[in-house]
Amino acid sequence: MSVSTRAVTTAALAALVAAASYVQPRPLPLVAAVVVLVVLVALGWPSLLRLPAPGSTRVVVALCGIGGAAATYSTPGEPVLRHLPTVLAGAVVLAFIAEMLRRDGRPQLTESVSGTVTGVVAAVAASGWIAAARSDAGADLVVTSAVALAVAAAVSALPVRGWVALGISAVAAVVVGGAVGTLLPNIDTVSGLWCGLVSGVVVGALHLLLERLPARGARLAGLSASALPVAVCGIFVFVVGRMVIL
Repeated sequence: MSVSTRAVTTAALAALVAAASYVQPRPLPLVAAVVVLVVLVALGWPSLLRLPAPGSTRVVVALCGIGGAAATYSTPGEPVLRHLPTVLAGAVVLAFIAEMLRRDGRPQLTESVSGTVTGVVAAVAASGWIAAARSDAGADLVVTSAVALAVAAAVSALPVRGWVALGISAVAAVVVGGAVGTLLPNIDTVSGLWCGLVSGVVVGALHLLLERLPARGARLAGLSASALPVAVCGIFVFVVGRMVIL
């Protein structure tokens, strides 16, 4: 999968998150969008990192990511993310159980366990979108961040590499985030700038990191690489909402 195709896919997924945040009954459609992100990350994660047990890795990442989304949606009151540590702890246990069930001599055991747990963290981070939608700023916070993320992803397709690409993505996202924040009622300009900065840095940093992975061009790996910035950005959007807006 080419850089431009991944960029378009990332932008489309960010747009999906933005649209789902406004569909009634909130935030149930957003939960469905997060599940899509989790599944896409899980499908290509073993190929992206060249892990030796792709089947079990996909199952563990998908189960824990969906479990995190379900826990965030169903948790009453505050703090809304209080059950995520339990999900992550269970993910570590599942990762070790999956390795114990392998019958291939367990080559690359350390890489397999650490890669699986890393994938779980990325998938569970997508639950931050649901938590952000449940905050006081709600859908406006999600939309501002998702639109800035989509623009940053589109900019990342430009023929530049390295730190220059990260800087351009961040600047574009900050400008768009500030503009969207100005237009929406529950977000102000400064909060929009912060949302844009976080989205741009996440997209740019992951783009810089994924440049070094030779497997990113494969179809499933490319899907995972495309969904990864949107998934990871969820938890950062929630943090911005709590620290800057609320």
